[in-house]
Amino acid sequence: MKKLNPVRSNQPRVDAGLQAGRTSNGVNQTEFEKILKNNGIGVLATDTIYGLVGSALSKKAVKRIYKVKQRRGNKPFIILITSFKDLEFFDIKLSRRVLKLWQKIIPFGVSVILPCPSKKFYYLHRGSNSLAFRIPKNSQFKKILSKVGPLVAPSANLEGMPPAETISEAKKYFGDKVYPERDRKIDFYNDEGRIKGKPSIIMELKRQ
Repeated sequence: MKKLNPVRSNQPRVDAGLQAGRTSNGVNQTEFEKILKNNGIGVLATDTIYGLVGSALSKKAVKRIYKVKQRRGNKPFIILITSFKDLEFFDIKLSRRVLKLWQKIIPFGVSVILPCPSKKFYYLHRGSNSLAFRIPKNSQFKKILSKVGPLVAPSANLEGMPPAETISEAKKYFGDKVYPERDRKIDFYNDEGRIKGKPSIIMELKRQ
């Protein structure tokens, strides 16, 4: 196992929880979960900050996020998963040693880079032959993941710009229109108020 230098990511002062009721475009949680299951993307409060989220198992959703964020194509996204079992979606198996190590660092919100050489997931690893995963601490957000599956969730901003701390800031990046479909860049916004972040760490596990 090799520990990398700290990578500037973002983590909130407190866990972000999803509010009951309706999101900014008039859809409730059940409806935006349905959107995410059908190649949709949106701005959602994750376990860390506001993320521009979409299904990691949908090439269409991932492609849309790269386009909307104006992100360079050689920069993979971190993938949020509910548990180690979700790694099976990506043909990844862990040794007992790696599993025990990861279990110890989950409480610290660390993202773990694992080998993933499969060409089937090129749209995710972008030729790096590895993927970064994080298991969120926030139980309410994990419930969403259990329903919609693994999500790519880069910060809600255009590449090179500061992460949005509010939905108003996110709308300045991605536009205020979610209806009608022909005018929208993304499909929904979920407003959780202001969310601030702080640095977190990414670790790479070279050997399984």
